Amino acid sequence: MTQEEYSKAAKYWTEKESTSKRMDRDALWKAMEAYIQAKNTCALATGSGEFVRCTPIEYAYYDGAFWMFSEGGLKFQALAHNKQVCLAIFDNYQGFGKFNGMQVSGIAQLIDSDSEAFRKAARHKNIPDAAMEKIAHLLHLIKVTPTRIDFLSSSFQKEGYDSRQFLTFESE
Repeated sequence: MTQEEYSKAAKYWTEKESTSKRMDRDALWKAMEAYIQAKNTCALATGSGEFVRCTPIEYAYYDGAFWMFSEGGLKFQALAHNKQVCLAIFDNYQGFGKFNGMQVSGIAQLIDSDSEAFRKAARHKNIPDAAMEKIAHLLHLIKVTPTRIDFLSSSFQKEGYDSRQFLTFESE
């Protein structure tokens, strides 16, 4: 592909957004939140310079953020230099007109293991306090606060909207 062809392909969705039939923000957020809560695993993409990593990881969603416990891994190599992340949540492809998937762009933050937020995340995962005291030094907690969510769902077309909808959020 030429540079012009790359640019044209990259602009496809942003140009389409300008004329797309958009859902009401509250209705869209309700659909997004239901989809997020119905799942518990995402692909977390991190990157810095020439290094890129995409990690399948379990999450919990509450207080407007995604919370992920991790023992470690190469994702932290990127997070040390770049807090901008993207995560994807999706269904298995079942054919044209039957798709659901979401991209969440956001800011990652590492939560201190001595903090109340860390303990709250452990309780949310039903990890007893006594057990967490023993393993907290082995775990890292990543909080991702969304800045933008793109949600692609064929069900939106049945309601008369474009299949791809998005919301942007204030950053912390």
